[in-house]
Amino acid sequence: MSVALLGHAATTAVPLAFDTQLKIGQPLILGIVQGAIYGLIGLGLVLLYKSNRIFNFAQAEFGTIAGLCTLLALNGRLFGISWHMPYAVAAVVGVLIGTLTAVATERLVIRPLFNRPKVILVVGTVGVLLTLIAIESLAFPQGDTLPAFNDPKQGAVTDLKDPSFRVGFAGYNVSWAQVLTLIVLVALALGAVAFFRYSRQGTAILAVSQEPTAAQAVGISVSRVSLLTWTLAGFLGSVAGLLALQSTLVGPGIVTGTALVGGITAAVLGGITSLPGAFLGGMLVGLIQTFAAANVDFRGSQSVVVGLVLLLVLLVKPTGLLGSEA
Repeated sequence: MSVALLGHAATTAVPLAFDTQLKIGQPLILGIVQGAIYGLIGLGLVLLYKSNRIFNFAQAEFGTIAGLCTLLALNGRLFGISWHMPYAVAAVVGVLIGTLTAVATERLVIRPLFNRPKVILVVGTVGVLLTLIAIESLAFPQGDTLPAFNDPKQGAVTDLKDPSFRVGFAGYNVSWAQVLTLIVLVALALGAVAFFRYSRQGTAILAVSQEPTAAQAVGISVSRVSLLTWTLAGFLGSVAGLLALQSTLVGPGIVTGTALVGGITAAVLGGITSLPGAFLGGMLVGLIQTFAAANVDFRGSQSVVVGLVLLLVLLVKPTGLLGSEA
């Protein structure tokens, strides 16, 4: 064999260079956005745990309801109304219906079981989840794609001539839709934390969660606090679900199937009693998930890694990063 052929063989045997964009840039950006969605779902879970001491397995399904109703409103098929609503109007209607679903859950399921053992209430939320998925399957038999909120064909919320820009250090094009999604998620997370720390209603929720009898003695209505927390949790879950479903095929149980485990892991990782911890946990889960998908070469790596993280936190530090003893 000639020297030239040997040189050619050696050249072809050299492995491909590390792709910074695919291995670092893309997972970083996508992980931050996806993690913020997990964090918002985790915030709703922590909010209800702090007030009712229960874990709501229907939390992400409020987001499915919001997404499905938004899609129907865009297509002029919501409750027999033929008006093809602009995206902004349809999104508000979808979030409102998702939030009202949470209110109905509190009134029809949680309130009658309020004095029962907490495990009964948890099972009740599982029943709500299964019921909602069954209703969605009957009412929305055909899946369809929910467009992005900057889609000009759907009366876009934003109208940007340049849909993306490049992040230099990551070498990856970031869409303005992703930026706006992240801004909305972070703003809601900060608003939820500020509500708990600085508002009278937030203080009342904390009082009821710690000493319900003493809270009632000083005039705090436990039933009103419960309704308020479920309303807020429904709103957070609805917004998170709607943002998670941008340019996604929407169907029954879609947000629960894709984001509930991430939200649960976010709440546990950050601390099931800490609102800032839940959002921080969501960001970490999103980054872990996307980096695993980009760098671990086997199918299902995202689910495996997130599951391992959840187990490790429960075994090593059950209170999470910022939580306290529940």
